[in-house]
Amino acid sequence: MRATEKITGNQLGFLIFTFIISTNLLTVPSFMVMFGMQDAWLSALIAPITGVVCILVMIELAKRYPGQTITQYSSKILGKGLGKLVAANYVYYWFVSITTITMQHTGFISTLLLPTSPTLIISLTFLVICGLAARLGIEVIARSTEFLTVLLLVFFIPLLILTIREANFNEIKPILSGGIYPVLRGAVNPAGGFMNQLYILGWLLPYLNQPKAARKASFVALSGITLLSVSIVTLTIMIFGPLTSKLTYSFLSVVQYIGVEGSFERLEAIAVSTWVIGCFVKVSVSMFILSLCVSQLFELRNNRSLIFSLTLLSLVGSVWIFKNNAELLNYLAYTFPLLGFINQSLIPVLLLLIDSIRKKGTRSMVQ
Repeated sequence: MRATEKITGNQLGFLIFTFIISTNLLTVPSFMVMFGMQDAWLSALIAPITGVVCILVMIELAKRYPGQTITQYSSKILGKGLGKLVAANYVYYWFVSITTITMQHTGFISTLLLPTSPTLIISLTFLVICGLAARLGIEVIARSTEFLTVLLLVFFIPLLILTIREANFNEIKPILSGGIYPVLRGAVNPAGGFMNQLYILGWLLPYLNQPKAARKASFVALSGITLLSVSIVTLTIMIFGPLTSKLTYSFLSVVQYIGVEGSFERLEAIAVSTWVIGCFVKVSVSMFILSLCVSQLFELRNNRSLIFSLTLLSLVGSVWIFKNNAELLNYLAYTFPLLGFINQSLIPVLLLLIDSIRKKGTRSMVQ
């Protein structure tokens, strides 16, 4: 970690917003409707609870261990042995996350834009660009994200506005016809795997130039993510209804459906642009955090020297971990929410709980 690298509160907010919303744009609505049916928009309102917990837990841990990442202070909380085990677990988890996002990105691009291009080349070029950004450091990534997030919103918000004219409010009726259980099931995927990705604060907060700005920036970002997610899910249901759960890229199908003749005929190009922007930011940040985890696990001084090797390993993982797109979608729908909840919510909460118990016990012994 370089002390000279610093990011502002606004940059932190942009990083969080784009990191999470990038994978919510096109794929998550179908998973939510699969379980929540027409009430999935209510699921999108419940899901951010795990994000709120993540913000409070990570900020409290950062206050107790200023200037350290979660892979560093886990050793102080659990002891060196268990702490190293937690760090090794996060190395594996971040590696799988990068390969998963890369495979999603490659499948999306090869399906829509480059069907005859080798998927390996698409993955390689994408990972090389993200690796270069990660090598430049979190400050450079944060500055570019400020511009890219604004660009993403400029592209995306007009699509939402155009979607409203095709919306059928009857598709979300009857509300709560199956009770609260389907709503809770619909919230499991985004709550377990996506909204709690605010745990990236565990690696980003040491770089924040004003620690007091963390809470405000995080909650503003989460509010924006929630608003956009609810809008996307609701509008998708209003157009496709139950068919949403059968669409791989549900909101892309919405964009293709609302295209009008003339200047606005191929609106999916805009949707593709937002996806590429979001995935670039997400993988760049993930690659930077992975390099931090590896360097801190093995107590290396320079994490940037690892980027090239990690990029090549991620390329291998993107063609090796999942055999096909169906296996990837099955993982995202059923396995990832549980793994995400364990790594992104449960482990940080347990670290805070154990640390609080230890400090309380120490105070009692002193008294």
